[in-house]
Amino acid sequence: MDKSAVKARTNKVDLFFRGLTLLCAIAVILVMLAIGFELFRNSTLSMKEFGLRFLSDQSWNPVTSEFGALSSIYGTIVSTIIAMLIAAPMGIIIALFLTELSHPTLAKVVGGAIELLAAIPSIIFGMWGLFVLVPIMQTKVEPWLQAKLGFLPFFKGIPMGVDMLTAGIILALMILPFITAFTRDVLNMVPPVLKEAGYGAGATMWEVLKHISIPYGIRGIVGAMFIGLGRAIGETMAVTFVIGNSHKISASLFSSGNSIASTIALEFGEALNDPLFKSVLIELGLILFLITFIFQVIAQLWILQLKKHERS
Repeated sequence: MDKSAVKARTNKVDLFFRGLTLLCAIAVILVMLAIGFELFRNSTLSMKEFGLRFLSDQSWNPVTSEFGALSSIYGTIVSTIIAMLIAAPMGIIIALFLTELSHPTLAKVVGGAIELLAAIPSIIFGMWGLFVLVPIMQTKVEPWLQAKLGFLPFFKGIPMGVDMLTAGIILALMILPFITAFTRDVLNMVPPVLKEAGYGAGATMWEVLKHISIPYGIRGIVGAMFIGLGRAIGETMAVTFVIGNSHKISASLFSSGNSIASTIALEFGEALNDPLFKSVLIELGLILFLITFIFQVIAQLWILQLKKHERS
């Protein structure tokens, strides 16, 4: 076979591969658009009935057909913020320990345990949270927080254990493996020669981490945090077990609440025979879809800003 034939065959293979990858990319976009369209189409009845008032109303009474999304949006955002405040710094610290400080054997063992934690189904986290974490929160953690920080509105009320704080902690445990694993992989990609140059210049380990490892992998670390954020926002079963499922808004983290996902999971069965109720829950799904999309846009803009900062 001459060189021209080999080149022609190679070009055909490359063209086929490019077409296949393009098709897969377009398929993802089409699926996203199809999901958004179906959510919007099935939410029209609720939109016509409640309009924009649906976003600012916290009432929820299926008997009288009074619905509002505010409490579910509030619960989703607050529980996610609690989870990120706990999991993001902890995940980065664990990843730094595994890549820079621990013995390779210990790093493999801990890394394997973290990956195993990521494989646990969410319903198991929910059951563990209800039967193990809730009693601990009710009898030990929340009374202590109230005694020390009870002057803040976040820690007022009766410690029940089944509340927003517990839901946030469960979410933090669920997203911690993802943030840790991705951050560890990013830090492992830092060229050793850069770190060796830092140590050779007399930098301490902390200075190497602060000025070389973290800046080099900052885009990947930001991506890891937003992957965890996306998982936390849409989590359903684990949150349903421990959040209390109350359609009330309170500044206290000891009060029961609900999230968009938990509301849909709990009440969709009752809504099947009620077109308006069903449309309301689908509109909640549309809101969750849009919230996730907004966070992803913010993540991409943040990463672009980091790229510009690196170039400058």
